[in-house]
Amino acid sequence: MEGPKEATAATIAAQAAVRTRLPADDGADFARAERGFIATLPDAKIENPERGTVWDLSPFAFLNEGEAPPTVNPSLWRQGRLNMSHGLYKVTDGVYQVRGFDLSNVTFIEGDTGYVVIDPLTTAEPAAAALRLMREHRGDRPVTAVIYTHSHVDHYGGVMGVLSEADIAAGARIIAPEGFLIEAVSENVLLGNVMNRRATYMYGALLPRGPKGHVDAGLGKAVSLGQPALVAPTESISKTGTRLTIDGVEAVFQVTPGTEAPAEMNFFFPKLRALCMAENCTCNLHNLYTPRGAQVRDAKAWSYYIDEALELFAEGSEVLFASHHWPRWGREDAERFLRTQRDLYKYLHDQTLRLANHGLTPKEIAEELALPPSLAREWHVRDYYGTLNHNAKAVYQRYIGWFDGNPANLHPHPPVEAGKRYVDLAGGPDALIAKARAAFDAGDYRWVAELVNHLVFADPSNEAARNLQADTLEQLGYQAESGPWRAFYLTGAQELRFRRPPAEQPRQAALAQLPRLPGAMLLDSLSVRLNGPRVGDRSLQLGVTFTDTGEAFRLEVENAVLRHYAGAPPAGAPKASLDRPTLVALVTGAKTVDVAVADGSLAVEGDPASLAEFLTWLDRFDFWFEIIEP
Repeated sequence: MEGPKEATAATIAAQAAVRTRLPADDGADFARAERGFIATLPDAKIENPERGTVWDLSPFAFLNEGEAPPTVNPSLWRQGRLNMSHGLYKVTDGVYQVRGFDLSNVTFIEGDTGYVVIDPLTTAEPAAAALRLMREHRGDRPVTAVIYTHSHVDHYGGVMGVLSEADIAAGARIIAPEGFLIEAVSENVLLGNVMNRRATYMYGALLPRGPKGHVDAGLGKAVSLGQPALVAPTESISKTGTRLTIDGVEAVFQVTPGTEAPAEMNFFFPKLRALCMAENCTCNLHNLYTPRGAQVRDAKAWSYYIDEALELFAEGSEVLFASHHWPRWGREDAERFLRTQRDLYKYLHDQTLRLANHGLTPKEIAEELALPPSLAREWHVRDYYGTLNHNAKAVYQRYIGWFDGNPANLHPHPPVEAGKRYVDLAGGPDALIAKARAAFDAGDYRWVAELVNHLVFADPSNEAARNLQADTLEQLGYQAESGPWRAFYLTGAQELRFRRPPAEQPRQAALAQLPRLPGAMLLDSLSVRLNGPRVGDRSLQLGVTFTDTGEAFRLEVENAVLRHYAGAPPAGAPKASLDRPTLVALVTGAKTVDVAVADGSLAVEGDPASLAEFLTWLDRFDFWFEIIEP
């Protein structure tokens, strides 16, 4: 099957039109992105002896070759060039960042005795490389504390790159907003499989790097390829105004629930005159709904908390930094940035509800909504990550839900059944494709994608439909200003063109974070694996004791629902004693009950068949489920 195509005449025209609408570029962002540079690694290349290359910017060298080609939106091209800056940067006295080693930034605060690490990236290898770079240029000092700004994996997953097992056993100080662990587990464990699979689309993980492939994620270049870990916080911040002294450095915290993450916080270092805005203010319009899937965020609260940060911290701030992109220096620049970001989310919220009250549906609102001129002139509010289009739909969903009120949309057919009927309505596959080709030639790619999608779902073996749909999604991807939209379109095109061979065993995602969960959360994660139809009307009681934590629980299955409670099971119920990694191995099929008993990692009091039967009721999720076809 053919690979990526060139931009069509319609796409070339669309890119030219974009250029005429872009703000003037005074070069200030490029100066900010390079200010304070100290050192870096060649191409920011980071390797793991077992996993291979975890991070490498050399495949993105094409971004240094001048103007955007027709296959890349010129605005996204500019953002991609900005996100090529990498290495160790001085933000201000006592504050340093390593940027461009992952999707996110890691920040180091110099304390009295060591380094306070803010947001240790997605995986351990880039975090460790960043720490080595810091130690090389600022001194070989220990990590004295870690701060997680919020509950997304690119801000905590690399913690084992800056802390050791000994540090954790000794009670390393890990500070996070209240609710962090619940939200991290909800997003990355309970929904870990589906969210990680969709993230391959959103971040272009499977795409080749290049002008016809992955260019940039908008929020950063890409996501590192190591294994994330989850280590629970030791301290939670629950109240705005909380003050902590962390290795001799005072920090004042602002909790911002329901903003960019359900559990998030900003904080200010008074003596350093430095304000950290976490991921609440970045150099793009962020997501109110992230296409990889997550809870819809509260645009009104988001705007309110930025306004509160202005009131609390702006007067004393000489530098503003965040968990992505580049800082702002000087009170005036920082305040202007905060005001614009504040009003961006409030405008989006208010205008969506205004139009909803006129009776417009989400799709209609998304087509009509546009920023006012004063906001549209700013580069840092553009659609590089979130978009006005899908964020307007998110605001509507948060208030009104998925249903637009039209009864025709209350109970539609699912995609395969609807697809068959649309193909029949069009007069059969050949007639549908003929109409779609005419629309493609006219540059009406959105209509082609909607139309041919019905045929792909009705008959995924139809090669003409797959090829036309791939060509269509590709042109939509080339035109997208949003990094995630581009990645979704181009990944869909790639998966239509190149089918994956069936795997002998399902690949299971999000497993590395399970073994460190508190026992109750680990057991709770099993409840979403319980296959209700397979259980039927059977019931079970089982005791589980975790030997590595000393926690004891009783498990009950009744009405095809799994529940757990602290304490011992009723007399006569079988009891299993094991550590958390062994339970994960049993659930995922890495071990059987017989093998675990034989090697001593599992002890069962009573009939082990009950435990074995329980394990058969738990699904093993396949990471490679289909998205672009049935």
